Amino acid sequence: MKHTLSIVLILTAMGCTQQESFLYPETTKGDVVDDYFGTEVPDPYRWLEDDMSDETTAWVKAQNKVTFAYLEEIPFRSALKERMTEIWNYPKMGTPGKEGDYYIYSYNTGLQNQDIIYIKQDLQGEGRILLDPNKLSDDGTVALSAFSVSNDAKYAAYGISRGGSDWKELFVREIETGSELDDHLEWIKFSGIAWYKDGFFYTRYEEPKEGDELKGENKNSMVLYHRVGTTQSDDILIHKDESHPDWGFSLGVTEDESYMFLYVTESTSGNALAFRESGLKNAPFTWLDKDFDNEYQVIGNRDNRLFVLTNYEAPLYKLVGIDLNNPERENWVDIVPEHEKNVLESVTLAGGKIITSYLQDAYNVATVHELDGKLLHELSLPGIGSLGEIHGKMKENTAFYSFSSFNYPSTIFKYDIAENRSDVFYRSEVDFDTDAYETSQVFFASKDGTKIPMFIVHKKGLELNGTNPTLLYGYGGFNITYSPSFSTTRAVWLEQGGVFALANIRGGGEYGEEWHKAGTLLQKQNVFDDFIAAAEYLIEKDYTSNNRLAIYGGSNGGLLIGAVINQRPDLFAAAIPMVGVMDMLRFHKFTIGRYWTVDYGSSEDPEQFSYLLDYSPLHNISDKSYPAVLVTTGDHDDRVVPAHSFKYIATLQEKYKGENPVMVRINTDAGHGAGKPTDKVIEEYSDIWSFIFKSMNYTPEFRNSETQP
Repeated sequence: MKHTLSIVLILTAMGCTQQESFLYPETTKGDVVDDYFGTEVPDPYRWLEDDMSDETTAWVKAQNKVTFAYLEEIPFRSALKERMTEIWNYPKMGTPGKEGDYYIYSYNTGLQNQDIIYIKQDLQGEGRILLDPNKLSDDGTVALSAFSVSNDAKYAAYGISRGGSDWKELFVREIETGSELDDHLEWIKFSGIAWYKDGFFYTRYEEPKEGDELKGENKNSMVLYHRVGTTQSDDILIHKDESHPDWGFSLGVTEDESYMFLYVTESTSGNALAFRESGLKNAPFTWLDKDFDNEYQVIGNRDNRLFVLTNYEAPLYKLVGIDLNNPERENWVDIVPEHEKNVLESVTLAGGKIITSYLQDAYNVATVHELDGKLLHELSLPGIGSLGEIHGKMKENTAFYSFSSFNYPSTIFKYDIAENRSDVFYRSEVDFDTDAYETSQVFFASKDGTKIPMFIVHKKGLELNGTNPTLLYGYGGFNITYSPSFSTTRAVWLEQGGVFALANIRGGGEYGEEWHKAGTLLQKQNVFDDFIAAAEYLIEKDYTSNNRLAIYGGSNGGLLIGAVINQRPDLFAAAIPMVGVMDMLRFHKFTIGRYWTVDYGSSEDPEQFSYLLDYSPLHNISDKSYPAVLVTTGDHDDRVVPAHSFKYIATLQEKYKGENPVMVRINTDAGHGAGKPTDKVIEEYSDIWSFIFKSMNYTPEFRNSETQP
């Protein structure tokens, strides 16, 4: 489709839209109209879905020109960025893992764009660099996206992503020498690395058509086996199902390499599960569950017993044991039964024990069990916060885990499993007075009376006078839980007397599958009602007021922000929808978007279409009085394609007639968020906080007078 949009015009002569205060780029309107069951829905900015076109490229440059011109005029922007850089500049270590005779961990001296992989044989010794992703690009936009060590600790296979894309390329490195092999695998997505003997299993797709790399649908997933030292063309096809092109496949192997298990997905909820004895011959899999009604995650095995975390007949999840010699469902046994109120979030087999992590009102508690499920004791944690992944092996008595909270920077603990003793292994030293802040958890009533938990963080002695700048964050989807954790970017906000609130709204996994489903499909409005009620609570309790309250969220959380400001724009001073799903009628037509219909529904269903149309952020924009809006996205986002944000902001700039800025900040060579270089993260959040403070008419103060504006 060709457009009359002049590239020269859009880059040099900003046409005046309906607003007097800001000159936004003129965005050509097309004449596309879709018919949904007799309802005609215009889509005038459909052409922005072509992310590779010259017209879209010109439009992106023009929008960024307006946005950055506005941001550059904010007097405290550079000082805020300087302070965020100062706080960020501290050494950070990732949780170590024992692989053979080696301990492997990530480390960052402070401001390096990407973490570096180190290796050591003695915990007290000095590590050596095994892999430095910072050397893979000049600007840090090539990121490590996968890393896995062979069971004999001879090789490490690793994946990289370029510019934030979900696409991975896999390589192999020899651990002892650090030398790179010739192995290079491409067109890999949503894949793990499962080692077996002298190679590994992985998942790939066919090479997309030119121009469709970042927006084309991902279909015909296949599992292959790659033997180290060979070319990708020699890889062995393990599983493919051409009769179900929408299904996704991935393969895992037990720690002892005795069994391999196949996951099959058709959405973001529920999976089928099959197993067979490990091998490369074309042997059939035995199905443990062929439906997609429940979640199954293989934790490990002991001999022929498979340990599986599942919500089958257990909305709060449980751990079951499956005898692989008698795998019929009637022979399954509950090892760790469903808890009466807490969600069994994760399980680790280590040191001959079962270590569980539960969600209790959206924060973690942990317990240790015998392999038969007998409860031994609790794993003592420092307080209310988040327990990171536990790294341990069945034959090792030592494990490592991390813990963090809002005012507790991530700390790594070394855990003696037999003695149930945790000792600090690595503590980060951050230029931030954590003792000056406090966290509370409150419960407020949503529109239908449901009690919703919310964490609130602020300086001790905060005066509840309705004037405090406040950030409210939410997600509310896909069974995902947000627990208390430390954030360098939020630390800058809190230092300025800001309040941070995290609302654990429905749609997430805080209270299991029923909580999740209560925010899906034709119940999605519950998510928006919960978030609106959270904002009303903060105002009612005098934490803040509507002219000092900002909201933000990413991905599904970006959808949340877009929907809420359509429904209650009066509540907020500023809104930041980040990489959001904004077009609820067409999301399923790009990359892996069809998987989200289990949460959202589909415009191809008459009833669901009507419901989606009623709240879709893009389709409910009008001339109402919006807060200041800064949309953020990345030009390489192939999870939630940037067309969502492009069409949304074009429509908002067209219809909104008020004086608040409504802008888009488009990151170049950036994707959905994972692997984003440190300098880009600092720049982005410095701009976001600056935009919000200015929208609140609030001037931050900095402790170093030389950085004062």
